[in-house]
Amino acid sequence: MVSILNSRSKILISQLFLFLFPLFVSTFTLAADADITRQTIKGLRAVHVIVEGIQPNIQKYAQKAGVSKEQVKKDVESQLLRDGFKILDENEWLRTPGKPVLYVNINTHETEKYWYAYNIELKLKQVVSLEANPSIKTLASTWSLNITGMANIGSLGNMKNSVRELVDRFIKACK
Repeated sequence: MVSILNSRSKILISQLFLFLFPLFVSTFTLAADADITRQTIKGLRAVHVIVEGIQPNIQKYAQKAGVSKEQVKKDVESQLLRDGFKILDENEWLRTPGKPVLYVNINTHETEKYWYAYNIELKLKQVVSLEANPSIKTLASTWSLNITGMANIGSLGNMKNSVRELVDRFIKACK
């Protein structure tokens, strides 16, 4: 089969895609932030914070931009404390009704050398019981938001802004 595009054209098209793609997806938000889910967290003022580790494919660059598991956790907790939330340590969390956990996950995928697609997920998980069998209790997400975007190694710090935006929306949803 004869290729219509030569390799130089293919490279130009892929570079054009990389520069235009962020314009369309850089910060759209998918949400389970509706009236019903906000009711599950209304008045919540204490949480345990869990942040997943940053993926190895981006750790070195992300850490330079201040996006490490430890730094994201510290930033999220500071933001919550400024708004009057209590941060529960593991022992306090185990004794707290509902066991509320604010879960942060930054998932990345290298799309081209030094370009990363990312999805940042913020979820509030609580212990819930099943309607069909109330004796069964499990930890389940009752509220969540995501932000999807694109960054290169020079703009990975933008992920911190996205986390901050999600935490702001969480705080507002709790009021």
